[in-house]
Amino acid sequence: MQATHRPLALIVLAAGAGTRMNSDLPKPLHPLGNAPIVAHTIAAGGALEPARLIVVTGHGAEQVEQALAEIAPEAVTVRQSPQLGTGHAVLQAAEALADFDGDAMVLYGDSPFFTPETLQAMRIARSAHDVVMLGFHPADPGRYGRLVMQDDKLQRIVEYKDATEAERAITFCNSGVLCADAATLMGLLSKVTNDNAAGEYYLTDIPELGIAEGLSATAIACDEAETIGINSRAELARAEAQFQSQRRAELIEAGVTMQAPDTVHFALDTHIGRDAVIEPYVVFGPDVTVESGAQIRAFSHLEGCHVSSGAVVGPYARLRPGAEIGNDAKIGNFVEVKAAEIAEGAKVNHLSYIGDATVGARANVGAGTVTCNYDGVMKHRTEIGADAFIGSDTMLVAPVKVGDRAMTASGSTITEDVPEAALAISRAKQVTKPGLAVKLRDRLKAIKAAKTKD
Repeated sequence: MQATHRPLALIVLAAGAGTRMNSDLPKPLHPLGNAPIVAHTIAAGGALEPARLIVVTGHGAEQVEQALAEIAPEAVTVRQSPQLGTGHAVLQAAEALADFDGDAMVLYGDSPFFTPETLQAMRIARSAHDVVMLGFHPADPGRYGRLVMQDDKLQRIVEYKDATEAERAITFCNSGVLCADAATLMGLLSKVTNDNAAGEYYLTDIPELGIAEGLSATAIACDEAETIGINSRAELARAEAQFQSQRRAELIEAGVTMQAPDTVHFALDTHIGRDAVIEPYVVFGPDVTVESGAQIRAFSHLEGCHVSSGAVVGPYARLRPGAEIGNDAKIGNFVEVKAAEIAEGAKVNHLSYIGDATVGARANVGAGTVTCNYDGVMKHRTEIGADAFIGSDTMLVAPVKVGDRAMTASGSTITEDVPEAALAISRAKQVTKPGLAVKLRDRLKAIKAAKTKD
């Protein structure tokens, strides 16, 4: 038999219509953990370092293929049209595997919870058997297909409607995941017929066809939680709850402190280092890394950003794509940072917007500061030097530079570069008119009273 070091091809089935989702969005693209469902499947399989990734598309093929170009640019896509069952879907990968010498593993784009450990166990089982199926023991076997075993050998897969009472009593059920030599799998698929009530070609026929040719088949077991498929909005909501629960548990086990874990929401690709502290009601969008020892305070929203060791973010902060927060930097309440680098020890503590900018080490940005980065057509950058002090309510009209150790006076609108160590003041001179406030108020009241009479 073949060893586990053989090259592996993943075949991900993502062609289904998903009519129960009641959506214009193809089912594999519905978000789970801020990533398309199919991205979870690809991530689990990707941990096995496959030599080839083939995704079978069908319903909404163009949308799915466009998304895959970002999720997994290495993927080869093939279309299933018409959609005539799982066996027919896998057979569409035959041409893409024509020159491939290795194993093929079939996964499902609507089943996001299979773990790399389970899939690796299937590969190990392949070293002793020609065909390996993945099974599970559900709390309620219901109408699942049954795996009929004799010792460690799989004899056949029988659908519930075709099963005898003795077979229905079997609790070992079929998940649909399969691993076999790629050429063997395609050869057996060419012999599958659609002689059934649905007129479809079923992947479940493969073990019995293989056994008839003298091949060996087996099935290994995984936890029922891994086998969950998503076919409706309700199932998607339950899957989201399961995903979040698993990620919280994993991160806590890895040394992350969460004061109220059930209130924190993660994305598929969230990375958080040991001894980081995550306060309640924090949301992580895609592509966020938080390094060890950082603190994300309550009610903050992060996406597409990197928070370095010792930094403090929030409460009520928003980090948008391209935000790079340096070691020991501080981003405070109601501060938004986008496409900006906040260097080590810098502070932006209150009510500010820093976009398309660089803030130097140990600089202090006062409350209400705005980098005015957009002129209606183009974006422009603001550069703030090391140890600079930006006074409260400063408008920095980009492109503009504030040098190292420079200062801006509160309430200034800065439109020109500020040299190193200089102080820039740009505001109108205050004029005070004694008694004018009372006169003006009396006049306004008189005007209001006249309008009321009319």
